[in-house]
Amino acid sequence: ILDAIDRGNYAGGPKGRHWALDPIDGTKGFLRGGQYAVCLALIENGIVQLGVIGCPNLPLNHNQPEGEKGSLFIAVRGQGAFQRSFTNESENRVQFADISSTEQSTFCESVEAGHSSHGDAEEIAKLLGITRTPVRMDSQAKYCSISRGDADIYLRLPTSKSYVEKIWDHASGNVLVTEAGGKVTDIHGQPLDFSIGRTLEKNKGVIASKASIHDHVLQAVQKVLNIQ
Repeated sequence: ILDAIDRGNYAGGPKGRHWALDPIDGTKGFLRGGQYAVCLALIENGIVQLGVIGCPNLPLNHNQPEGEKGSLFIAVRGQGAFQRSFTNESENRVQFADISSTEQSTFCESVEAGHSSHGDAEEIAKLLGITRTPVRMDSQAKYCSISRGDADIYLRLPTSKSYVEKIWDHASGNVLVTEAGGKVTDIHGQPLDFSIGRTLEKNKGVIASKASIHDHVLQAVQKVLNIQ
């Protein structure tokens, strides 16, 4: 088994086909009995083609938090995004909530303030006219949450100038959000670049939202973070 694990040491890059796996995304959430995810993405020539995210503790229906838990999300580039339960093979297409303005939206953000600045997020929410309490959870379950309309905007705002995001923390969620009708960029408005290797060296932070409100969200983020 250890020999097989050691084979997973490919550095990635702009050419070729490789997988990005995070067996327990959201370790602290897993330990506290909250949200965590098992994430797998197929990357070809630097483009995420397939994303699968399993969320054992995420309810199938956001409006029934005490109902059945265990949600599996699958997205294939150009073919849509889908959700199914762990016990039923039938799939339902997922898409962003039908909102027309940021005032109607809800943030989804990390539980840990060390992962994303909650203070900056509050200021951004004020600029966007958002008054709803943010949904906080660990792992790429946040991408799943916004893709099916539980929330509308996911921000991962830099807390350190030196920190570089890892591809396995965002690859699956990136294609899921895109196929559900959303858009994902960094805080400079650039697409996440999965062609560099194991990290997102060319990107800083993450903004994921419904495509139609993304530019508005980006402007608010850049104003609060003083990005010219």
